[in-house]
Amino acid sequence: MSVQSPLSIADTDLPAHRLPLENVARLAGLAAILLGAAATWFYARAGLTLSHYDAKAHLVVARRVIDSLTPGWKQIGAVWLPLPHALNVLPVQIDALYRSGASAIALSVLSFGLMAYACARLILDATGSRSAAIAGLAVVALNPDILYLQSTPMTEPLLLALTTLSIALLGRWIDADGQAPVAPAGLAMAGACLTRYEAWPITAGALVIAAFALWRRGLPVGLAIRRTAVLALFPAFAGLAFLVQSRLTVGTWFVSGGFYVADNPDTGRPFKTLGSIWWASHHLNGYGVLLSAVAGAAALLVVGLRSRARASLLVVLAMAGAAALPWVAFYSGHPFRFRYMVPLVPAFAVWAGIGVGLTRRYRFAAAAALIVLTLLETRPFSLASPMVVEAQLDLQQSAGRRAVTAFLRQHRHSGLILASLGSLSHYVQELSWIGVNVRDVVHEGNGDLWAAALESPRDHVRWVLLEERAEGGDALAARARTTPGVLAGFSRVAEGGGVALYRRSESEATPVTAPAR
Repeated sequence: MSVQSPLSIADTDLPAHRLPLENVARLAGLAAILLGAAATWFYARAGLTLSHYDAKAHLVVARRVIDSLTPGWKQIGAVWLPLPHALNVLPVQIDALYRSGASAIALSVLSFGLMAYACARLILDATGSRSAAIAGLAVVALNPDILYLQSTPMTEPLLLALTTLSIALLGRWIDADGQAPVAPAGLAMAGACLTRYEAWPITAGALVIAAFALWRRGLPVGLAIRRTAVLALFPAFAGLAFLVQSRLTVGTWFVSGGFYVADNPDTGRPFKTLGSIWWASHHLNGYGVLLSAVAGAAALLVVGLRSRARASLLVVLAMAGAAALPWVAFYSGHPFRFRYMVPLVPAFAVWAGIGVGLTRRYRFAAAAALIVLTLLETRPFSLASPMVVEAQLDLQQSAGRRAVTAFLRQHRHSGLILASLGSLSHYVQELSWIGVNVRDVVHEGNGDLWAAALESPRDHVRWVLLEERAEGGDALAARARTTPGVLAGFSRVAEGGGVALYRRSESEATPVTAPAR
């Protein structure tokens, strides 16, 4: 049974001859791209483009697929999801793009524009209100933490783009009673699920709500489930493909630990973890914006449950699934990071915008109030925002590592370097500025060569890099502590920023020849 679309019953706040809603959303996306480009220039001038260690590490993952002693698709690894790195594999083989991260940053800026389009489209589809869309868009587009992340090679911008787009497309699919083509929403979901783990609970929740919404619109339960199941095949196949890749790459279906030290005081305390997520969300958005979002979410829940025609509104609540990952991570002991709450910002923006649009008579005043709150509480381009400050945690160590870099620049003319990319990917990217390529490094992704070099470094490499401080030290530092003779024949020649450099004595055996490429 078909019912009226929400768009046909939503009030608009501008005459019908003005820009169509789709064009409004597209203009929002274009404006966001221009704003994102300006933000990229601003943060680059501040020297913060690659300040986050993961920004550099993501570039290394993409680069090493081709630039490696053992090139191949397995180099993408099994800890991070593959899509962002797959998109950057070819561009980052160009040294200038690898060193600067420019190609990955361009992808982030375009993702920022797509996210803005999708957020505007969600609010417009729900309310038909242009002023509500502008107000909601201000919450996310003017957020300094979002603006910073889209100015870097980080993977969050692509996640935000694909999750918001998938929710927008899913809402339209529901309004068509599940009879519209499933590919657009399905592919967006699959892409999101191959970008970051936050997309997994968002997608799962969205599919459950979609089946409920179809039933609420008058479809029989079985038919609603079958149509939703067809759509679910897309993200399910994407997730299965990743699990198979993980199994073939590292021998396990899913890597859930071993890459951090469990030191979070919220460990094993579920309600304390929820409090930390709320506290962090307040610092990222401000209490006024946060409460506006909660009120909007409550309003759309009521409307979506009361009106069969507007049941598709409920799917927007699935965006709250982004909180599942930080909850699980902090409960399991992962160190606290503001970055894990950033994917909730678009959810707050859409909820607040829809709340503004549902006020009808007072929507202009509500929109103005939301924009003012955003400007007062988040202060766009602030260098003191939580994410910008957090991204600079490695700056002091980076400065300390310059002593190691200077020694390598002066003394390294040849020879392979043994280093753990699990700990020093960011430093390997820094070393590209003195001509060190990923293929000059023996690392975990090199399989048997890594195992052999770990067992007897002097037979395979001339240089060894150890991370001795972060996370209690890396695998090489641990082996050096537990097996004192493993670095026999090597001398400690430089250190700084928690990193130690060892050089093999010239009298030791010549390293084996690197495998043919």
